[in-house]
Amino acid sequence: MLKSLPLIVRTFRDALKGLKQEKKGKERTNQDLDIRWIIGGIVLLAVAIWLIPVIPINFFGTLLIILFGFFFATVSSRMVGLVGSSNNPVSGMTIATLLVATFVLKATGMIDRAGMVAAIAIGSVICMVASVAGDTSQDLKTGYLLGATPKKQQIGELIGVAVASLAIGGVLYLLDIAWGYGTMELPAPQATLMKMIVEGVMGGNLPWSLVGMGAFIAIVMEILGVPVLPFSIGLYLPIHLSVPMVAGGFVRWLTGRKKKEQRENAVERGILYSSGLIAGEGLIGILLAVFAILPAGNTKSLGQVLGEVLPNRFPVLTNTEFANVLGILFFVLLTLSLWRVCRIQKGK
Repeated sequence: MLKSLPLIVRTFRDALKGLKQEKKGKERTNQDLDIRWIIGGIVLLAVAIWLIPVIPINFFGTLLIILFGFFFATVSSRMVGLVGSSNNPVSGMTIATLLVATFVLKATGMIDRAGMVAAIAIGSVICMVASVAGDTSQDLKTGYLLGATPKKQQIGELIGVAVASLAIGGVLYLLDIAWGYGTMELPAPQATLMKMIVEGVMGGNLPWSLVGMGAFIAIVMEILGVPVLPFSIGLYLPIHLSVPMVAGGFVRWLTGRKKKEQRENAVERGILYSSGLIAGEGLIGILLAVFAILPAGNTKSLGQVLGEVLPNRFPVLTNTEFANVLGILFFVLLTLSLWRVCRIQKGK
């Protein structure tokens, strides 16, 4: 956040200047949604967040959402539009929001579980605001290059967010029913980190010494020229998530040794292939969650029945050493497949 602060201030200032400048002409490529509808929608959502009982956010929390949402949406959209999606500091914005929101809620007397849930809710809203703003910025930039109508794109963005919210909400409930967050099957390290921050601030027992140590380690890494974000991710993510990242980084390094045109083609193929693997893993996780809750008689789920039947049919699956060797073999084959995809030349 500190490194990005000059760019944040500059982009926020430029965005405010842009609001004061009226677009000339009524060309199709200059048509946007009426700002009155946008402001009205923001006000309506803010009131709903404040008054709907199931959302544990009070009036001060709603004001924080409006304030941080306005600021971080501007910063996110501008930084992504100028530099790229990889420069969108969503995690930093979310943690900053969590800290401020938790302190404000604590000062207003919300120090129980309701206050913690409210802080997480505020941080979640701001996280989504920054993410959607960055994604919308990229979409509008692409539309500008292709000559699209911004107004129609913005309507499409609203529909997409509404539909995706319903789908993602359902998936989150499904995963919680199947395993629960923070369990061995669903560790959710980032959510655990947010939970620790809120509980630490609310309870007054946040280990600031460890926070300070982490900050100074980050400073040392910056001095040594090591990117802080990947380094920090490697520290707090489970090893079974870090190893694939290292393998992917190694393949990316191998592809970087090609000529420029071949390297760009290899990187594009690698990104598409890896994105497909991530999406496929998510779909398989949802399918397993369905198996975990789908009833199969005798008060057991389909997943439990399969977990009992398959080992009986294939006893070798219960052998830990065989399972470990098989897992390593498949991981090596997966890495080799990524490397093979990156080697395919354009047009072949």
